[in-house]
Amino acid sequence: MFKKILFATTASPASDNAAHVAFDLAKKYEAELKVFHVFGLPSRGFSTTVKDVRTGEEMANDQDYTNWVLEEMKNTYEKQSENVKSLDFQTLAGVPHTEILREARKYDADLIVMGAHTREEDVGASRYRNVIGSTMQRVARGAKCPVLIVSRPCTTCFWYFSNVVFGTDFSKASDSAFKFAFRVSNFIGCKLYLFHCLDMSSIASGKTFSQEEVEEQIQKAKEKIEKRYVSQMGDFDNYEVEVLEGIPYIEIVKYSRRVNGDLIIMAHHAKEIDPEKALLGSTVEQVVLRASCPVASVNRPDKVEEE
Repeated sequence: MFKKILFATTASPASDNAAHVAFDLAKKYEAELKVFHVFGLPSRGFSTTVKDVRTGEEMANDQDYTNWVLEEMKNTYEKQSENVKSLDFQTLAGVPHTEILREARKYDADLIVMGAHTREEDVGASRYRNVIGSTMQRVARGAKCPVLIVSRPCTTCFWYFSNVVFGTDFSKASDSAFKFAFRVSNFIGCKLYLFHCLDMSSIASGKTFSQEEVEEQIQKAKEKIEKRYVSQMGDFDNYEVEVLEGIPYIEIVKYSRRVNGDLIIMAHHAKEIDPEKALLGSTVEQVVLRASCPVASVNRPDKVEEE
């Protein structure tokens, strides 16, 4: 399923939930795991000091400091490292999202695992939206492989997955997300829920729709799911199709909870625009904020085709 996993960590408690998932995945699939941490930003161009991304303190950018950070990382994940087939720790100074994307391409990662934010705080904090919109947003936008975002403790973490929820807006990016969702469900042997929310806030535009018109739109969406996705699944029959009306991020979170979703998979943006220029869609962002399970953001078709 996964051969190379890149765990992008802040090397702080904020990444503990993501670490649990990353190490569990590596053990389950006997994958190579690279634990990668960008520990600081150059303070002045080619300065000999860096600003630690965790503490904000100015630190000497030398080999002693790098070795100390590496040793701290290994100590932090010592227990979780047991029984990992292939494990590598790496740290360097730089702009976090730039270095994570560069390393993912260089490493040819099948999956990036990371937390939703870099600070240890309540995921419902008022300024969390600003935090979520930085490193994680840029990684999700630029990654060629799926990005698994873990914001809360995960009890299943791919070991005992039974329910995968795929949320679609019928965009081109959603086609890539579907390929990943189907690949995961088919490989693990779990149930796949194909879900679409009829966005009442966007289709209404000041017009009032009758219940009959809404139900007609819902039926058309179900037919579209059957034609666009179900037709690709061959003899895989462990799935369910659901279309509801409302606000997309609210409905997908509610639906995932209702079916005991272990993983939500969505396209990283909802508009038919160049993925390089797209921002993380507000729906995905809000789902990450509220979901009780990990959320996988898929950008491109790379790395998601069925083997």
